[in-house]
Amino acid sequence: MLFLLGVAAGVVYFGGALYWVVTVMTVFGGLALPLALIAGLLVVLYQAIFPGLFALILGLAVRVFGVSGVWLAPFIWVAIEWVRSSIGGGFPWALLGSSQATVIPVAQVASVAGVFGLSWLVALVSSASAAVALSRKAVHLRGAIAAAVLLFVVATAGALRVAEGSLARSGEVLRVGLVQGNIEQSVKWDPSFREPIIRRYIDLSRQVIGAGASLVVWPESSTPYYLDVDPVLSAPLRRLAAEARTPFIVGTNEIEAGATREQNRIYNSAVDIGPDGLSRGAYRKMRLVPFGEFVPFRNMLFFVGRLVESVGDFTPGVVPTVLESDGRRVGVSICYESVYPWISRAFVQRGSRLLATITNDAWFGRTSAAYQHFEQGALRAVEEGRYFIRAANTGISGAVDPYGRVITRTNLFETTAVTVDVRLLDQRTVYSYIGDLVAWLSIAVAAGVALLAWRPGRRT
Repeated sequence: MLFLLGVAAGVVYFGGALYWVVTVMTVFGGLALPLALIAGLLVVLYQAIFPGLFALILGLAVRVFGVSGVWLAPFIWVAIEWVRSSIGGGFPWALLGSSQATVIPVAQVASVAGVFGLSWLVALVSSASAAVALSRKAVHLRGAIAAAVLLFVVATAGALRVAEGSLARSGEVLRVGLVQGNIEQSVKWDPSFREPIIRRYIDLSRQVIGAGASLVVWPESSTPYYLDVDPVLSAPLRRLAAEARTPFIVGTNEIEAGATREQNRIYNSAVDIGPDGLSRGAYRKMRLVPFGEFVPFRNMLFFVGRLVESVGDFTPGVVPTVLESDGRRVGVSICYESVYPWISRAFVQRGSRLLATITNDAWFGRTSAAYQHFEQGALRAVEEGRYFIRAANTGISGAVDPYGRVITRTNLFETTAVTVDVRLLDQRTVYSYIGDLVAWLSIAVAAGVALLAWRPGRRT
């Protein structure tokens, strides 16, 4: 029963957070509304399993420890969130800690404990409320007071950290141009629109170069051609980079030829073009989007096609390559990779001084998904103590400082280009060194509760 109650709560949680899946399936997947609703419901039900597991294990804790078991909820919740984020490739979307992305003083916890530390803190406050509601014993009242004091200390320390702001005064200043082409998904791969698309991106790039940009960033899959395969279509871009002596980071598709066409490998990539117009390196996306770049459980979900039909299934990359853009080391995540904290951490461990995301959120339409995506990516800036820039096809493009404060952001579905000054940083946060230690400790506690549940316990 507890499991089913947890699943019911999870349906509400993820039904509200992921409702836009139905819009994506109908508008871009070509599914009839009834089938899209089924596909969306399956996604929500799968995600809801995890709150169900949380409820089950927390119920075991209460059976063993009585009301005091409620205080174990933060550990159990974080353990389950980590599993949800990791199993089967993981989907760490709408983690509890992500809700604090815009609460800047509290968000500073992420610089020490990451997003899972924030989840732990939010769950602790809820546990305190539940414990007091269930029992008026002094021990629970004292626990609730301690939780309130901890929250006050955390928020105060976070506010002082932001006010001190040394990261916003350190490092080399770099003016970045973010290009938002605003290309409709329906025409993106139509050959008759190639020339207008190329011209739009070149014109917008000239604008930011004219405004002093020393690095220009294009969104995910912004080139309607294979950058390193088609020299004619890529010539305007390479010529502009060489003429302006300005490096570019460009989202494009790469292909590795196999023995047959079916054996070709296609990658969703970010390519570094040097100030001489030549390709210097590439990062290949490691976490592919289900239904966008491949279809999971293809045999079971035979009625669901991929959203991108212009190319075959993508192949995932395997190395978190940091791009050396004219000597400046930039870690570029692609699309929803920005919600994976360990990807950004891997970039910083490999020497990245700036974090970037290139994405195409046109799939989301005008739903809340684009806003969710932007805010979750902003937490990576706090976790790693890096400036974070974002170039999105239809928005939201923008920049965030190492404290999670938005420096600039664009509106959805506007054709624009912006320049922003960021800083290249070398200092590393505590989280950058220790990683998801909070999650590992939480897993240990949750496992211990499950083991103790098989032995007779004494209620307190």
